[in-house]
Amino acid sequence: MHPAVAVGLVFGGCCSNVVFLELLARQFPGCGNIVTFSQFLFIAVEGFIFETNFGRKKPAIPIRYYFTMVAMFFTVSVVNNYALNLNIAMPLHMIFRSGSLIASMALGIIILKKRYSVSKYTSIALVSVGIFTCTFMSAKQVASDSGLNEEDGLQVFLWWLLGIAALTFALLMSARMGIFQETLYKQFGKHSKEALFYNHALPLPGFLLLAPNIYHHAVLFSQSELFQVPVIGLTLPIMWFYLLMNVITQYVCIRGVFILTTECTSLTVTLVVTLRKFVSLIFSILYFHNPFTAWHWLGTTFVFMGTLMYTEVWNSLGPFLARWRKRPKEE
Repeated sequence: MHPAVAVGLVFGGCCSNVVFLELLARQFPGCGNIVTFSQFLFIAVEGFIFETNFGRKKPAIPIRYYFTMVAMFFTVSVVNNYALNLNIAMPLHMIFRSGSLIASMALGIIILKKRYSVSKYTSIALVSVGIFTCTFMSAKQVASDSGLNEEDGLQVFLWWLLGIAALTFALLMSARMGIFQETLYKQFGKHSKEALFYNHALPLPGFLLLAPNIYHHAVLFSQSELFQVPVIGLTLPIMWFYLLMNVITQYVCIRGVFILTTECTSLTVTLVVTLRKFVSLIFSILYFHNPFTAWHWLGTTFVFMGTLMYTEVWNSLGPFLARWRKRPKEE
């Protein structure tokens, strides 16, 4: 498949996925569990059919390693989605999750004993300052909410702090999972599609612990206003339509990233994913009118500049632009 198609899948799938997630979270902030369960179920069924050939194909990586990976992946997914129920706005949610470089570097130094160049440390400092700026300004907004009395305002702020703690925990757990995957792939080779299936299939029994909450939101979704799907003319509750589109776009997003990793370098993948996050952030601010001050913009700039500096995009773009400028002269 042409890389441009993969880039289109990443931007189209991932950006629209964020839109449908925000539509769901705005109506029912506590719907993170049913969203996570639906995504896991869809990808698990697809993988069972096409990846494992209905269970007939044996895994290349021993199943015991997947149980460890799955425990981390399940925790990260549930905590990240549940954070939206703790007064975390979608823009801050996206910016905070962009700090994965910080967690990856910190754990890489501690666990793998890695050492990095000065430019890497500088880029991580920029990302850290950017996230701190956005988080601090969001804290001020939550604390100064004029529509609440002092007692309610304090309660909202404490829930927000719990949300920040949840995002921080998920960030570190995700980085630890990345290191575990890295060591696993070195030992057994890369099996991305297989890992995708087992990471989504094995945690499904864990959702039994969340069954009351999932059932409660399923009932709420069924009671939402009816919506007629364009083209096919099917009528269903609008929240179920949002959930269906969220699941489909999540799958398109994941498949797009997978195809991109097979067709392009890791540097290109990082650049595309970073730019996709920036587009999603801009859309969320403009379309949903999320509060975003000049300080937030400054923090966001630091985050994305630091990310691009870490991936050394500038070093790669220089030779490319030089070749592009010479081409008209040669012709």
